[in-house]
Amino acid sequence: MVQFSEEKLNKVKEIMARYPEGKQKSAVIPVLHIAQEEFDGWLDVSVMDYVAELLNITPIEVYEVATFYTMFNLKPVGKYVLEVCQTGPCMLNGSDGIIQYIKDKLGIQAGETTPDGLFTLKPAECLGACGYAPMMQLGKTYREFLTKEKIDEIIDELRAAAKN
Repeated sequence: MVQFSEEKLNKVKEIMARYPEGKQKSAVIPVLHIAQEEFDGWLDVSVMDYVAELLNITPIEVYEVATFYTMFNLKPVGKYVLEVCQTGPCMLNGSDGIIQYIKDKLGIQAGETTPDGLFTLKPAECLGACGYAPMMQLGKTYREFLTKEKIDEIIDELRAAAKN
């Protein structure tokens, strides 16, 4: 059965308390972030149903949010999710080539995870850092002015970190 740890459940209750009675739906995004963190980096249907139950809203209300925002993963992902921006400014500065380079280097397509479970490639819509194009989000950090050499360094860095 899906259930938050006591610590996460307390955090969810704290978030829900920020909103007036009957407006719990307003907590759906922060609660989904907690759920994704708690349940292996992705949102299974049972996890989304659990969130709906906690917020006293219908499951479809949770699904609508989770499927709309690219920050939520609806299938298992690797330890590291490489979210490469693919919109205008990044594309003009070579993000399409960066995405292709990552595909070739890791032997995966967009949305796939490497067999070792380390990397998932996830093309993203605008990440709001156009002045640093091409760029990607890696967890909570941005990696900017990407080149093939920088991608090699990032992947080597992450592989080394995963061994420790």
